[in-house]
Amino acid sequence: MAKKKAIVVEKIQDRTKETGSCADIDCPVHGSLKTRGRTFKGYVTRKLPKRIAIEFERIIHIKKYERFMKKKTRIHARLPQCMENQVKIGDYVMVQECRPLSKIIHFVFVKNLLSADSEFLNAQKIKTNKKDFLGLNKIRGAEEETAKKIQEAKPEKTKKETKE
Repeated sequence: MAKKKAIVVEKIQDRTKETGSCADIDCPVHGSLKTRGRTFKGYVTRKLPKRIAIEFERIIHIKKYERFMKKKTRIHARLPQCMENQVKIGDYVMVQECRPLSKIIHFVFVKNLLSADSEFLNAQKIKTNKKDFLGLNKIRGAEEETAKKIQEAKPEKTKKETKE
């Protein structure tokens, strides 16, 4: 596990050598901030100065009902100065745990996995759209058409016929 973290940090260091260094103390590459523990991957929902909010889905089992439920988790992460230009809203990023930097920030941005402009990410978003993926719009349209045909096929009863 420690080897994987070291490899990730080395790759980041190589990238930042090309772009230049930053004077940020809370940067895992140039500063003294050490990363540890858990890593999460998610989509950037908000970008603020020195901070990003990422969101990802997880599946939880509800024991009582013997069903599964999707829940969204939102995590705030520190965004170092040297990496501010790399992140946009909608990007798929990786964050890693660090010491508490503030009341809500306990993670730091590590790397950008997919940009919001990439074709692969757009294809994934289309696939995960349940209505389009399951074809519910087509099914609903077919149901409406069959309902209209049934109504047209039934002869309308007049008031005189109903009284007899």
